[in-house]
Amino acid sequence: MTVPSSEPPSFPEFRAEVAWPAFLLGWGLGAALLFGVRGLADALITDPCRGRTLIALLVPLLLGPGGFAFASTHRGSMVRAALGLGMVVASLFPSLYVGALDIGKLRTTGCAGGYLVLTGPDQKSASRVELRAGETREVQGRIGGYTRETHPGPFNLEGKSSVPSIQVVLPRKQARVGETFPVQITAAPGTPINTYTVNVIATQGKGVGAPAALEVDVRP
Repeated sequence: MTVPSSEPPSFPEFRAEVAWPAFLLGWGLGAALLFGVRGLADALITDPCRGRTLIALLVPLLLGPGGFAFASTHRGSMVRAALGLGMVVASLFPSLYVGALDIGKLRTTGCAGGYLVLTGPDQKSASRVELRAGETREVQGRIGGYTRETHPGPFNLEGKSSVPSIQVVLPRKQARVGETFPVQITAAPGTPINTYTVNVIATQGKGVGAPAALEVDVRP
């Protein structure tokens, strides 16, 4: 009496004329699912922010593991395995690519919250400045993460310091999205050598804000 083999079937011999149509069909089904879900979400979800991140990630998460599992389960059939691999590729492009673009748009419309960029004289982002006691440094601030369409009014500007000897002066008290404004940092005479933290905050109404933190190194 012979015992039947329990080894799983292997992939059959690859034949392009059979595999490519199935692969393209799987890719097409994945792309159709992506735009179908996006269209349904646009019709049912009226909020421009709520639920959008989930929709952007839902299809790639379904197609990637789902397509791979389908291909592995049907590895004995070249047509079905190619169909599953086409779905895996569709999970990356266009699904993941389009989802990443959608998430990027959420930040530009303020759905991901705002931010405040501080830049130095070289126009590069600044997270730290150095100065001696009695000196003043100036950086430029700019509000981002929102658009003037979604937040057309001015933001109120405020500067805070961790110690009284480090002063934050804002010549302008208000600024709009995208505008630059000066931020002056002064270390009073006699300020001990140390690293301090200052904060610049732009607010508009309740719950709408754009903060930034800057480390101040006081050197001899």
